[in-house]
Amino acid sequence: MARTHEDVVRLARERLGFDGLRPGQLESIESVLGGRDTLCVMSTGSGKSAIYQLAGMLLDGPTVVVSPLIALQQDQMEAVEQRTDAVEAATLNSTLSERQRGELLEDLEDDEVEFVLLAPEQLANEEVLARLRDSGVSLFVVDEAHCVSQWGHDFRPDYLRVGPAIEALGHPPVLALTATAAPVVREEILEVLGMRAANVVVRGFDRPNIRLEVGRFHEASKKHAALVERVVEAAGAGRTPGIVYCATKRASEELTDELRDRGVRADVYHGGLSARQRERRQEAFMETGDVDVMVATIAFGMGIDKPDIRFVFHHDVSESVDSYYQEIGRAGRDGDPAQAVLFYRQQDLGLRRFFASGGVNGDEILQVARALLARRAAVRPAQLAETLPLSDTKLATAVQHLVDVDFARVEDDGAVRAARDDVDLPEAVEHAAEAEEHRQAFDRSRVEMMRAYAEGDGCRRAFLLGYFGEAYDPPCGNCDVCDEKGDAVSMPRSAGPFEIGDRVVHQTWGTGTVGQIEDDQITVTFDTVGYKTLGLDLVLERGLLDKHDTGRS
Repeated sequence: MARTHEDVVRLARERLGFDGLRPGQLESIESVLGGRDTLCVMSTGSGKSAIYQLAGMLLDGPTVVVSPLIALQQDQMEAVEQRTDAVEAATLNSTLSERQRGELLEDLEDDEVEFVLLAPEQLANEEVLARLRDSGVSLFVVDEAHCVSQWGHDFRPDYLRVGPAIEALGHPPVLALTATAAPVVREEILEVLGMRAANVVVRGFDRPNIRLEVGRFHEASKKHAALVERVVEAAGAGRTPGIVYCATKRASEELTDELRDRGVRADVYHGGLSARQRERRQEAFMETGDVDVMVATIAFGMGIDKPDIRFVFHHDVSESVDSYYQEIGRAGRDGDPAQAVLFYRQQDLGLRRFFASGGVNGDEILQVARALLARRAAVRPAQLAETLPLSDTKLATAVQHLVDVDFARVEDDGAVRAARDDVDLPEAVEHAAEAEEHRQAFDRSRVEMMRAYAEGDGCRRAFLLGYFGEAYDPPCGNCDVCDEKGDAVSMPRSAGPFEIGDRVVHQTWGTGTVGQIEDDQITVTFDTVGYKTLGLDLVLERGLLDKHDTGRS
């Protein structure tokens, strides 16, 4: 099958009904068709799934799509079948019986299935890996790829087995998709997945139809009351759909009760609910229209693709700009006007700082290291979890740090073993604990960037896009600051030799990305220590930063 630019555009029109392709879509498709590993970073709702659908149809052999949630897999499968007409798609997950699993794998080997969507834990099944290998996988897709990164806000331990699985399949072309664009997350995605000479495509982060606003408050009661009134007004008699994010389960439940008392058709969604309860409530919001406003923790988000969400309000500050932008990106996917409002108190940052200080400590890393040394053979993380008083996330984080310092290694089937017996245990644990301290410091710095967004007096859109390495010339005309200041709002794109998005190196803090430039300051996201704001005069006078060539497009 031909693979020219025109063929991709024609296929998009004939099979998906697209009038054209968005920035980044065509570039990513052509990169994959050229055999290159490709990391595509595009904002929520910008059409990332169409990239693998079009590329998969143009490649001979099945496409494997790793997706974190069964509900998301089902939605994606239905979307593939609806969009691609005769192309067969199937899901492989824990809901299948042995007979159904066997039939699916046989269909895969007989070239009767083009797309197979599976959860990452399926890659620990040796039979699944063997049958996938025999089927001649032509494209390996990792959806929500930030889940592999401990720097990401949706880290999933099961995703750590994806890299070894790619190698076990002979390393077909890899397409990683994510809406989380922090440079340190991108770097870890490339490393953990073992992507080779990857083409990194970052596009489409401007969502001009979303109005950005921050309401600042000193008193918690006034903030809460203002949010309730805004939700009542926004939802209105027209039953306008929207999402309200809260930091805790309790806050989300109490707010839901209050909104119901005010006549809003609201429901609550958080991780404390059963899977069946979450499924019903999501369906009521997404499909049946029985719920207008979903009050939720961050548990509600992945796979939410409702085009007519008109507002996303935050009762509490998000843990990072990455999280915030992904959350507000669920509004206005149909291109019509939408609102994103952060209801902010400086004191609320304390809770986020507390969350950012969590994670695994040195003693817990030592427990994991000793457990690995005590077992001569490789052991699956689930077996380790049975003997250690650690959560899955803490265990996976400790293992990954021990792998990074060459104390342990991950086998092709996802099992873990100590790399060698003669390792200096205290030294390895010390280095691993130091890496974890850097990660926690990075998380704390991301909270400070949320503070900078909320308390800043510059264009909100320029701030967010600069965070992701994209320069923008304000005023945007659709944020509270630009409404107030008009043409007086401006933000420089460069200072001296540096521009927004440049990769730079600091002698002490290592490699980072320029994210913000103001009249006398430059903010850099360093890969290990997080966000640092430096005086421009000092940077230029002492040569504190040098440009760094990543060698990637």
